[in-house]
Amino acid sequence: AAMKSYMSMFLLLVALSCAVAKDVGKKETKETTSKPKLPQTLSRGWGDQLIWTQTYEEALFRAKHSNKPLMIIHHLDDCPHSQALKKVFAEHKDIQKLAEKFILLNLVYETTDKNLSPDGQYVPRILFIDPSLTVRADITGRYSNRLYAYEPSDISLLYSNMQKALKLLKTEL
Repeated sequence: AAMKSYMSMFLLLVALSCAVAKDVGKKETKETTSKPKLPQTLSRGWGDQLIWTQTYEEALFRAKHSNKPLMIIHHLDDCPHSQALKKVFAEHKDIQKLAEKFILLNLVYETTDKNLSPDGQYVPRILFIDPSLTVRADITGRYSNRLYAYEPSDISLLYSNMQKALKLLKTEL
């Protein structure tokens, strides 16, 4: 008899999770029909009108062939620091404008490339890679324990670091 009640309990759970999934699906279609779907998902809120690459490999390829620096943002959706930085980044008009000169990638997972975590895998962290595909470990934020981390209050530093990444290009290539 115990087995039987487990079974019905299990079925109930399955039914519940399906119902939940359905609701989520409904809500999404309403929002996504008004906005184009692709940039929305790739930007993950960091700048919906910007062009984001889908994978690290694609980003490297594009940086190399377009001669633009690559800007990689590591973040997590449930990290309050990432959320706060994303909001400031997305609302900063100058940054959004400047970002158009970059190949852009935001990642919610780590790549296997160790060069992308010179001092550890923390979020949010932002790294620049030049078209020769060198990680510019020299472009850092203001925290010595997390060199590539930025707080919302560091947004102007991030802006000047983006300018720096672009300037390096002109002088070195």
